[in-house]
Amino acid sequence: MTTKQRAYLKSLAMTMEPIFQIGKNSMTPELTGAIQEALDARELIKISVLKNCADDPRELAEVIAERTRSQVVQVIGKKIVLYKEGKDKNKKIVLP
Repeated sequence: MTTKQRAYLKSLAMTMEPIFQIGKNSMTPELTGAIQEALDARELIKISVLKNCADDPRELAEVIAERTRSQVVQVIGKKIVLYKEGKDKNKKIVLP
């Protein structure tokens, strides 16, 4: 992913609300599956890491990206933005 593409995705993510929250249970297989489905449907999602989660948001982002075969767009504070390119027919986001 180029810097220009990453900047474009960041601009799209700015107006988004987080659709998942990671709490004290951290990453469960159910949460991973739900994130996978959301990425397939939306391509770009935002995740919020709650204060009671002991894990580092950057490390969590890498683990989630690896498990869902997506890319980390950015991690700011306790917010994670992930992108996974959609299939040709279902593409919603066209990168510059």
